[in-house]
Amino acid sequence: MPHLALYTFGVLKSPLADPTPLTREFYVMGETVYRRTSQHPGYIARAEGADGDPGLLFEADWGAWGEFAVPTWYSKGRTVETTALAATLSLWTDLSAALDAVYTGLHREALNRRYDWFERTEHPNYVFWWVSDGVIPTWQDGVSRLTHLHHHGSAPHAFTFRHSFTPEGTPTRVKGIGPKHDHLR
Repeated sequence: MPHLALYTFGVLKSPLADPTPLTREFYVMGETVYRRTSQHPGYIARAEGADGDPGLLFEADWGAWGEFAVPTWYSKGRTVETTALAATLSLWTDLSAALDAVYTGLHREALNRRYDWFERTEHPNYVFWWVSDGVIPTWQDGVSRLTHLHHHGSAPHAFTFRHSFTPEGTPTRVKGIGPKHDHLR
């Protein structure tokens, strides 16, 4: 049975190493969100660096998830001191489970605060695609799919909640989300 891959990417207003309260708040909330998300029904796995330090993105060993990669339009730093991004790569059983995890509870609270922490960009901040059972998506897969979504819009290859597809490539709707519903972006 296919699984749903999800890649998220955001440019932070300040580097991860910034000692200010706002950055610390982002870290603390993020760790709690990750912990709760990993217990959510429908969650399968997420990319985690072997050393567990969230500031070591480019240097970390990501195992089967591949070498860490970011979109070409990301122009901030790539060292521990200058990196100003947050990215996730995860696997889900289906769209409904991912929707519920993203838009309820603590993750929803974090989304409501995203503009406190993240810059607004003209690029999408997440993308979905289906993978065969047993396939682990890579960071480069996520970057490629996000780029495709930005340039071509939703398609079976790379899509959003609002314009989603079944594993077979048929357009689908989840809980009333679709072209006529703007409430989720």
